[in-house]
Amino acid sequence: MLDDQLQSQLAAYLERVTQPFEIVASLDDTVASTETLQLLQTIQRLRSDKITLRTDGNDARKPSFTLQRTGTQNQLRFAGLPLGHEFTSLVLALLWTGGHPPKVEQDVIDQIQALEPVEGTEFNFEVYTSLTCHNCPDVVQALSLMAILNPKVKTTVIEGGTFQAEVEEREILAVPMVFLNGLVFSTGRTSVEEIIAKLDTGAVARDSARLAAKEAFDVLIIGGGPAGAAAAVYAARKGIRTGVAAERFGGQVNDTLDIENYISVSKTDGPKFAAALEQHVRDYEVDLMNLQRARALKPAAAEGGLIEVELENGATLKSRAVILSTGARWRNMNVPGEEQYRTKGVTYCPHCDGPLFKGKAVAVIGGGNSGVEAAIDLAGVVRHVTVLEFASELKADAVLQRKLRSLPNVDVVLNAQTTEVHGDGSRVTGLSYKDRTTDEVKQLALEGIFVQIGLLPNTDWLKGAVELSRFGEIVVDSHGRTSVPGVFAAGDCTTVPYKQIVIAAGEGAKAALGAFDYLIRTSAPA
Repeated sequence: MLDDQLQSQLAAYLERVTQPFEIVASLDDTVASTETLQLLQTIQRLRSDKITLRTDGNDARKPSFTLQRTGTQNQLRFAGLPLGHEFTSLVLALLWTGGHPPKVEQDVIDQIQALEPVEGTEFNFEVYTSLTCHNCPDVVQALSLMAILNPKVKTTVIEGGTFQAEVEEREILAVPMVFLNGLVFSTGRTSVEEIIAKLDTGAVARDSARLAAKEAFDVLIIGGGPAGAAAAVYAARKGIRTGVAAERFGGQVNDTLDIENYISVSKTDGPKFAAALEQHVRDYEVDLMNLQRARALKPAAAEGGLIEVELENGATLKSRAVILSTGARWRNMNVPGEEQYRTKGVTYCPHCDGPLFKGKAVAVIGGGNSGVEAAIDLAGVVRHVTVLEFASELKADAVLQRKLRSLPNVDVVLNAQTTEVHGDGSRVTGLSYKDRTTDEVKQLALEGIFVQIGLLPNTDWLKGAVELSRFGEIVVDSHGRTSVPGVFAAGDCTTVPYKQIVIAAGEGAKAALGAFDYLIRTSAPA
């Protein structure tokens, strides 16, 4: 089940277990149960003095197993084999159950432990995953930690490939999909802070008051992607008071699977890269404020004065200079049916959701690099892929186009304008598109639609505050300066061409240096 190298690494991790706990498995005579037992036996053997294995569990889901520390009431269950992207989640769950402290801020731990369900109820979470989903581990680890720290939280992690009938019955067409007490709670990547905020209704008001009380920054960065992270590191290294307000640290990088073009890093994936960005920023004295969305920018009354940024929670942050690095988001098709069937067949992550469409017919909207890469990946899983490209030719790199054309279960339709998504009320059944050369409207019967048509800058909140291009990008000069004194911008939200991670990072560094130059040339407010 685990090769020698992986067993050696796991043994080293399990040395950190300090408190005894028990694994209780519920098994049957299937191959999946046999493989689960082999994995659990390996884990128990590697730390037999602290871990006890029982196989007399009677849970309805088989194979599954619980982790429970001796003398506690925590309720964490894994249903199916947590391998692939979820193996790290399993290792962390083993360590946390065994008393190893999580790398989480103490205030987050306090909030988890203080959570109280409504009288007569409980927090019963079920999270469905796929082993190829790079967005799932964050959610799994958040809910696992909550179950380990708070006995009133119950978490079951369900590997969708093992429980396909259950996935079909609950009409799960996107992962991670989280249910709370039987009702849909969330879909997609969700952090532990976001989950707590949804459960603790008073958290927003407390957070707003805490942020509003902060002293003014020298440089305040809005956004935590590669541009924002680089800006934070470069600003902090100047010894000035630096803050970062980010809705989701890592930004769009979190949704990227393979990264192979960041110079000096041969290959990594988005979540790892995003985690490395955050850790690098935390190495410096940077005030990192997560889960914060900006809604208004108020320029300083006079040059050198304080610029204000109002957040969605009502708090206002002040700073002598501001760097806008809000990045971009997936572009929607904006056609009838798209919003109605989002996560019900309309999806934006082929790596996460592709396995849920095994043996089915799907479409990929977009013929750029991301669209063609998605089609190539999906072709190995689904029955058939149709690529719909608006233009008269694909825009992807030649090497990708050659690979795509070699696949027997892929069709490419050019000059195709998607006009409507069709469904039966609960899931996608097809789409309509117009042939732009003849204006004929055609229909495709399919069960999944993967949208890959580029990005939109996250700048709606800045309209009227700074100069924007006709595409909504922040207009910047060679130093990252915007049309407002003291306000700089960097990354995918700006007019700088070629939206690439390495370019965003460089632009973030440039903006920080530009902001520092601005600060030393303007007097501090009285």
